[in-house]
Amino acid sequence: MSVSLSDRVRVPQAVLVSGLQQESVLLNLDSERYFGLDDVGTRMFSVLSSSDSIEAAFQLLVEEYEVDPDTLKADLLFLADDLIQQGLLEVSNE
Repeated sequence: MSVSLSDRVRVPQAVLVSGLQQESVLLNLDSERYFGLDDVGTRMFSVLSSSDSIEAAFQLLVEEYEVDPDTLKADLLFLADDLIQQGLLEVSNE
């Protein structure tokens, strides 16, 4: 599955998110798989799961970080796609 900037993602009900300092651990209760995120990944995850679209998340993050926009876009799409494949995010039609 490949996500696009127009997609909106959300955290499924079966996923627990636990923060420790600036890092996070995501646990899918259905598959019993977990995923660790560093501080940048945690920020990306937070913005992705609370924005109206991946594009909106990208626009917010590109203002926060001094990074090449194309690199950020690629990293954000990669993270979203990876988390979706692991059942830690899902595309929302809402």
